[in-house]
Amino acid sequence: MTVLPDDGLPLASEFPDAPHEQWQHLVAGVLRKSGKEVSGDAAEAALSTLLEDGLDTRPLYTARDTAPDAGLPGFAPFTRGGRAEGNTPGGWDVRQRHLAADGDAVLADLENGVTSLWLGVGGTGIPVASLGSVLDGVYLDLAPVVLDAGEATEAAAERLFRLYEERGVAADAARGNLGADPLGHEARTGRPAYDLASVAGLARRCADRYPGVRALTVDALPYHEAGGSAAQELGCSLATGVAYLRGLTGAGLSVTEACAQLEFRYAATADQFLTIAKLRAARRLWARVAEVCGAREAGAQRQHAVTSPVMMTRRDPWVNMLRTTVATLAAGVGGADSVTVLPFDEALGLPDAFARRIARNTSTVLIEESHLSRVIDPAGGSWYVERLTDELAHAAWEFFQDIERAGGQQAALRSGAVGERLAATWAARSAKLATRREPITGVSEFPNLTEKPVDRAPAPEPPAGGLPRVRRDEAFEALRARSDAHLAATGARPRVYLAALGPAAAHSARLAFADNLFRTGGIEPVTDGAFEESGAQEVCLCSSDTVYEEQAEATARDLREAGARHVFLAGRPGPYTGVDTYAFAGCDAVALLSTTLDRMGVS
Repeated sequence: MTVLPDDGLPLASEFPDAPHEQWQHLVAGVLRKSGKEVSGDAAEAALSTLLEDGLDTRPLYTARDTAPDAGLPGFAPFTRGGRAEGNTPGGWDVRQRHLAADGDAVLADLENGVTSLWLGVGGTGIPVASLGSVLDGVYLDLAPVVLDAGEATEAAAERLFRLYEERGVAADAARGNLGADPLGHEARTGRPAYDLASVAGLARRCADRYPGVRALTVDALPYHEAGGSAAQELGCSLATGVAYLRGLTGAGLSVTEACAQLEFRYAATADQFLTIAKLRAARRLWARVAEVCGAREAGAQRQHAVTSPVMMTRRDPWVNMLRTTVATLAAGVGGADSVTVLPFDEALGLPDAFARRIARNTSTVLIEESHLSRVIDPAGGSWYVERLTDELAHAAWEFFQDIERAGGQQAALRSGAVGERLAATWAARSAKLATRREPITGVSEFPNLTEKPVDRAPAPEPPAGGLPRVRRDEAFEALRARSDAHLAATGARPRVYLAALGPAAAHSARLAFADNLFRTGGIEPVTDGAFEESGAQEVCLCSSDTVYEEQAEATARDLREAGARHVFLAGRPGPYTGVDTYAFAGCDAVALLSTTLDRMGVS
């Protein structure tokens, strides 16, 4: 037992320590009142939350929840950060993405807090020939440029090198990343565009002449955007990184030189603790790879975090500002070196000046006003975060080993093994989204049918043909789009009449539930007046179980005589004659609403 010095502040020292078992006993007592007879570890497990990858979060973490020593910031295994000084004093690199040849927008970002540029080049993005004009006025020795050029990678890299020379940028002052990622491109498009031999040439050139420029990006976003879990995202990034190490060392670079050519890109989501743990686990895992390759001290992973496109919604897009704020906070706490905050209107097209301003200011507020970067590894020492980091690292390593056994990342992509695993994960998550056990504010919860649409110029079409791109809102967006089309064609949305039975105390809760549920599918609830005046052909009974027992069947019969074609009841299924469908918390809302729109003739 530790003996504390007598500092004159005894506080609660006269009270005995409360053992973990005592807390479990109290939890069991609370659960018993709700009808659950459990005790000990079972009581604690009853309050746990199941995550993807077989992980779960428990309600309480203590010193007995051990994890491997995370070491010190800047030293292997780099769990606590790749640099000893962390992101102090200036904060992380604020990296803004640009997909259009708009030099004014680029300069506005740099003049107002952005510290590096991420440019989508080639294809339907910025033409390679326009790189010079887009970067006109940009001090290339001060603002790092990161390319994302796909099939045009070599041409874009050559153009950037020429810009360095034309503008007199010293080779050792250039900073950025050429963005070569052949496996990431294949994951996006389903076809190989260029090989590691050409990439190795760029890497050799960077290592010899441009020490501040990296040649390759290990982009894990294709796997995240295909519905993958955190462990699958990490596992794919490890397998990709290992494939690049093999290619680069096979072309003559040393392991240390090869490691220095890689930057890793991960998604930051609104699940802040999982994001923090993912970034910390990623550094630990890559450090292990570097150690096995004989370059332990070269294993400090350079990380670029991007707020998740999967979580961004098209309806009520203003809520995206809150999502990206939480994700950015998590990326900063997790130790990302660079952070890209996607504008809140990212899912709707090209962002406007206001959206770009909010995006860059999200990082600025967290750095300058919240002082988030003044503490190195602020999550370090948290029993929960340390344990979650360790468990996630093991799950990711297992997935990485599965890919290696399948022949490596390229072979696993081409065989469909990776795609199948990601699809299974997304199917399970889609079920949670459909039942609203994973709610989406503004979409599956508290939708606003009268919101004015946010119109944006179309964004360049992203590469396609490989892994799919999913969004959390996609199933509900399809329902709302059907309702919008019906409104445009007929002048009115599909309607449902909500019949409140009994006093307000009995029906208010389920009336609010039903109102929210039907709006989620673009169906307008009507509560005023009589059913015959509502313009609806379907009705939902809303009240308490007690009132249902007394009035549900008679009310359903009366409503059918008044012309109701379908009768819902807001509540768990019961023995009520005349009720066609039961709507309750946890039901498959997508299936229920889709069937309802079909029945209403809404195509």
